[in-house]
Amino acid sequence: MSTVFEKLLSGEWPCAKVYEDVLVFAFMDAGQVNDGHVIVATKAPRETLLDCTDDEAAALMRAARRIALAVQQAFAPEGITVLQANKAAGWQTVPHLHLHVLPRHAGDGVELTWPRKEPGIERLRELAARLQR
Repeated sequence: MSTVFEKLLSGEWPCAKVYEDVLVFAFMDAGQVNDGHVIVATKAPRETLLDCTDDEAAALMRAARRIALAVQQAFAPEGITVLQANKAAGWQTVPHLHLHVLPRHAGDGVELTWPRKEPGIERLRELAARLQR
């Protein structure tokens, strides 16, 4: 079964392509949150960031930066959010590795909130140690 992004890349479904290289391609999000909203996706069918190669991850970020510069020039947003989500609990809605380059404006209705916790420095050091093994 192919994802919507694979159908867009193959030309089976139409898209407004913005950028393409050997590893990634970028296109206008059909659900534009704000004008200039672009999706950057891997060409290979990787489900999440955890499944891609280092080169694919680097290519995603290089393309995102290139597109963010173009978005800034073309649309002059007040800010830009780059968002990448993994798995359903992480807000991923399409099972194909991608990120959003989203131009932002004050009062545009986009929200990203989470409950902030402050566990203290000792707990933070314990958590850091788990990642350094």
